[in-house]
Amino acid sequence: MINNEVVPQKNNPLHGTPLKTILETLVEQYGWEELASRIRINCFKENPSINSSLVFLRRTPWAREKVEKLYLRGVAHE
Repeated sequence: MINNEVVPQKNNPLHGTPLKTILETLVEQYGWEELASRIRINCFKENPSINSSLVFLRRTPWAREKVEKLYLRGVAHE
């Protein structure tokens, strides 16, 4: 931070993008079923919800990384 301003992180394209926004975008784009087939984690298969998935993704770095990579691939193609 410089003078209370947020300095963008050039090497982090997700800087400033909340995990909830990422997940909501993916669910809107793919739906839960397709998302579960692309990223095989139970929180997308068994009674999926944004809140339960957020809890899991915040506690599970490898799963969050997969979600972020899928999001970046989708954003890059828009």
